[in-house]
Amino acid sequence: MTDLAIQVGWTLASPGWLLLLLLLPVGWVWSRRRRRRALVLPALATAGDLPRTWRERLRAAPEILRALVFVLGVLALARPQQLEAGRPVTTSGVDIVLALDASGSMKAEDFQPRNRLEVAKQAAIEFVGDRPSDRIGLVSFAGQAVTQAPLTLDHDAVEDAIERVQIGALAEGTAIGTALATSVNRLRPSDARSRVVILLTDGVNNAGQIDPLTAAETARALGVRVYTIGVGTTGEAPYLLEDPRFGRRYVRVVVRIDEDVLRDISGRTGGRYFRATDPQALAAVYEEIDRLERSPLSGRRPVVRLDRYLWLVLPALGCVVLEGILRGTLFRRLP
Repeated sequence: MTDLAIQVGWTLASPGWLLLLLLLPVGWVWSRRRRRRALVLPALATAGDLPRTWRERLRAAPEILRALVFVLGVLALARPQQLEAGRPVTTSGVDIVLALDASGSMKAEDFQPRNRLEVAKQAAIEFVGDRPSDRIGLVSFAGQAVTQAPLTLDHDAVEDAIERVQIGALAEGTAIGTALATSVNRLRPSDARSRVVILLTDGVNNAGQIDPLTAAETARALGVRVYTIGVGTTGEAPYLLEDPRFGRRYVRVVVRIDEDVLRDISGRTGGRYFRATDPQALAAVYEEIDRLERSPLSGRRPVVRLDRYLWLVLPALGCVVLEGILRGTLFRRLP
């Protein structure tokens, strides 16, 4: 992977604090009025014509330092940030879209102490973290499918999107065909030689207007390889039921995964079907993808924001110390 050239810019994270600078002229006027009126002696009326010493010339230095401390403090509160944005970079990898089932049945807790969705999310996050050279996107689905993250090298954003996937955010159902079609559509403009969809589900296609095998034929025509994963144990699984009359209770539900359709989808596209009965079962999918041919890709690393308020705080502290020294020595006032 080639290194990125860095473009540097600046921004303020909290610019609202700059309004405090309006207090600076108010404070100056107040300090002028607060000063005591001096007693003018006739014998010293001509003293103003005498040459001014360096001490007299620096008499305003403490006030200037105090004002400078105020300005630097306000600027530090505004949190100046240095932006380091990556220019286009060429890397090598695979274009991958993760299609994650977020239907209600993913609440089944046959992967104790976690439910199916939590296990699938954790496995997906680990997978993303292990493939820094690949562009990865995310599609979540239930009764409909939604793109949560487009293809990107910003894996932090993809991991955040995976974390935000929740059961109940989409219409109920399991639209496997729609999810696959949406994922393939995300890969349509890709110029990578290896394009992959990893589809995790625990059910049977019962929603959406696109048949899973029709979506699989589209993927095959576009050269997209599909790996399907049936998530869940065999037989029955414990399911936490929210009963309005009897409260929260566990019931046993039959695990129904349309493995024939999932095998057909992966078989038509050159992928493989896996049954994941525990979190480690997903490792087989990752090992298979690691053997794919890698191809050049173009991308951009995310913008990094570096806080630089210390560059203002330290000079402000120096000004405070210097003002204290001047007021305690050269400009010390006797009682």
